[in-house]
Amino acid sequence: VQLVESGGELVQPGGSLRLSCVASGFAFSGETMGWYRQVPGKEREMVALISSTARTTDYGNSVKGRFTVSRDNSKNTLFLQMNNLKPEDTALYFCRAPALNAQGQGTQVTVSS
Repeated sequence: VQLVESGGELVQPGGSLRLSCVASGFAFSGETMGWYRQVPGKEREMVALISSTARTTDYGNSVKGRFTVSRDNSKNTLFLQMNNLKPEDTALYFCRAPALNAQGQGTQVTVSS
């Protein structure tokens, strides 16, 4: 199982980013996937979840209305569109296949002026 995230960078408050996660080594289209984030010294936080068919999504309260999770099962890729970014969104973002207890190494998002 391999999950490789990309797209993180330094962005100004109010800006947007799109994260990607390419999956391999398992049946991606059959798995619920999620984006999580973590700041040193704090617990991991669920950002967004999406069911295998993309029919159902769920978001953490702090990102509702600003972030959108999606997936392309034909390309084994998970996405996170992040809009109206705030400094408190600064974290290491990683994708996860919860049922497989698998996650990637993460991509750093820094929101700062």
